[in-house]
Amino acid sequence: MALASGAHAQQLRIGYVDMKEVLDNAPQVVAGRIKLDQEFRSRNDAIELDEMQADSLEQRLGQGDVNADDRIRLERDLREMRRNINRRKEDLRDELSFRRTEEVQQLESQINVAVQEIARRNGYDLILSSPVVYASPALDITDLILEQLEVEYAADQLELGTD
Repeated sequence: MALASGAHAQQLRIGYVDMKEVLDNAPQVVAGRIKLDQEFRSRNDAIELDEMQADSLEQRLGQGDVNADDRIRLERDLREMRRNINRRKEDLRDELSFRRTEEVQQLESQINVAVQEIARRNGYDLILSSPVVYASPALDITDLILEQLEVEYAADQLELGTD
């Protein structure tokens, strides 16, 4: 696309960034996922253990070798256990979703800085990010952005003394 400005014609350089790909593959995002997995793993494991106990109790009730009074008590315990498990699962999902959003928001400025750096370094006049209706693969600079984020992540890890 060429735009004429007065007597001089200038070529406009446009790039496109697939933000979904960046948010799926940037090393900062991958590290954030691992961090969240570690943060929430013990709670998830406890829920899974309770689910196995509930399944075991349900199987015991299904065997039919429990007297009527015990059956009523065990059924009530099972219902309460299932409600508690479902409530804890929902709380965990909500908190995990909130934390994921929080992690992505913290990365947005870093991603924007990487996009601006690549744009300046490579002479882009305009960078569009997804979602767009259509972008030619020739305009796609997503890999350049991911490479820049990898360099920044490696530098951050060196600065922190981790790898």
